[in-house]
Amino acid sequence: MEITGRIILALPEISGTSKAGNPWKKREYVLETQETYPKKVHFDFFGERADQYPLNVGDNVRLSFDIESREYNGRWFTSIRGWKAESADAAPAAAPAPAPYQTPGAVPPPPISQQAGEDDLPF
Repeated sequence: MEITGRIILALPEISGTSKAGNPWKKREYVLETQETYPKKVHFDFFGERADQYPLNVGDNVRLSFDIESREYNGRWFTSIRGWKAESADAAPAAAPAPAPYQTPGAVPPPPISQQAGEDDLPF
């Protein structure tokens, strides 16, 4: 999924060690959409992506993310986990011009040849 907006809050990095002894880190942000009725979206980057996509307050970004839900003690929690962020200010790459519509495997009809003195009307 994707969403575009401006970063309005960048929270400090959180890090720790898992029960298995592996280190982890997470960066959390709040993005505000730029619609008629703006929405605020809290999301995070986990692990190596926390360093791969450093964002600053005021950045306009296009965020690619997954939504994850999990249960803990009978309650459900949902998070938005970012996996890519691109600048929304950069001009998008020019898309190739679409080819004219053609049914795959279709063979165009042969050209109609006209004999001298014949009308091009079928009746």
